[in-house]
Amino acid sequence: MTFPTDSDLSGTIARLFVYPVKSCAGIEVQEALLTETGLDLDRAWMVVDADGRFLTQRALPRMALVRPQLKSDEMVLRAPGMLALHVALDAVEAPATVTVWRDTVPAWDMGAVAAQWFSDFLGQPCRMVRFDPEHRRLSSLEWTGGIEVPNQFADGFPLLVASEASMDELNARLQAAGHAPVGIERFRPNVVLGGVGAHDEDRVDLLRVDDAAGEVHLQPVKPCARCPIPDIDPATAERSASVGATLRTYRQDKRLDGAITFGMNAIVRQGAGQVLRVGQRVAADLRFE
Repeated sequence: MTFPTDSDLSGTIARLFVYPVKSCAGIEVQEALLTETGLDLDRAWMVVDADGRFLTQRALPRMALVRPQLKSDEMVLRAPGMLALHVALDAVEAPATVTVWRDTVPAWDMGAVAAQWFSDFLGQPCRMVRFDPEHRRLSSLEWTGGIEVPNQFADGFPLLVASEASMDELNARLQAAGHAPVGIERFRPNVVLGGVGAHDEDRVDLLRVDDAAGEVHLQPVKPCARCPIPDIDPATAERSASVGATLRTYRQDKRLDGAITFGMNAIVRQGAGQVLRVGQRVAADLRFE
């Protein structure tokens, strides 16, 4: 199949991010295996409280300071004042049941050492769990058009797509208001588009990615309503209201009853098992409503 050159939108994949542990720091990568649940190992692990309920930066900003590194057979977690935690990629300890938003799902507990590590760093009893791949946690059928789309511990969808131009516009507005610019890491995207217009991702019908093994099709399905996390500096875990306040001046989205949005949640329509790479060409037709 010839990659389209007459589309409304054309650009590239500028950056890729994987977030192995939900709400902890991400890893910028040059390429990543695409699965039906998103990028490989994205949100495969999660930290829960003593009742098995998920924990995030919304209540515990220090989670932003937990920095993972993926190696061939293990994940290494580092945080200020802590010895490194080594987590085997192919081992779990015991079955567990955990809750993420409204979903109660089976998972695998990662053991006492990981639990103590997170409890010490976050200052409250915690456990670390891994998603059970035998379970199918589905994205909202309302937003996927009835298509059954599994995801792991992500808030609701396999991928988050944003663009460099959207970030540039936000930073221009921040600077005009006397605030310092911020990085796109605050918005925790998986796929960052380059060479497109600001918020073009909002209007994409089907995003086609050029790959030697065949086109990858990603479909944006729902605007991403923003919580307080973008106000947290990922380098320091300190909060500032400038990002949220600036977004409120121009990003109220009628599709979500006026919620503040930035980026689009997306699903994998074609290409699971292929590899996304920085620099790949993307093309799409725009949808105007």
